[in-house]
Amino acid sequence: MTSVNDPRASSIAARLDRLERLAAGMDSRFRIPGTRIRFGWDSIIGLVPGLGDVATLGPAGYILLEAQRMGAPPALLGRMALNSGLDWAVGSVPLLGDLLDVWLKANRRNVALLRAHFEDSKEAEQRPLLSVR
Repeated sequence: MTSVNDPRASSIAARLDRLERLAAGMDSRFRIPGTRIRFGWDSIIGLVPGLGDVATLGPAGYILLEAQRMGAPPALLGRMALNSGLDWAVGSVPLLGDLLDVWLKANRRNVALLRAHFEDSKEAEQRPLLSVR
């Protein structure tokens, strides 16, 4: 855990920001004009049969690796891996999988989970201890 004045806290925030930019590029970089539908490089690269879905595992794996390096607990890493695995499995179905991939946005989900974990940890540290009389 990091304290409010811990320099690691700002490092974690910077790493989360960097991961959010990566996830946004992979999952929601572009918008279909006239709609609210967003998609990213994950959906575009995934259109390449076979190789595309494997290639998109690289950024997803990097997000998982960074989460592990930042000290995410095993349960969170497992949930993130499940999201990435589901994204890969769904994306491997030709065309239909690529359309579903636009909805799934596993990279953004994973970074949101990671950010929520660290924000919850930060709030827990800042909470005053209750005294029992």
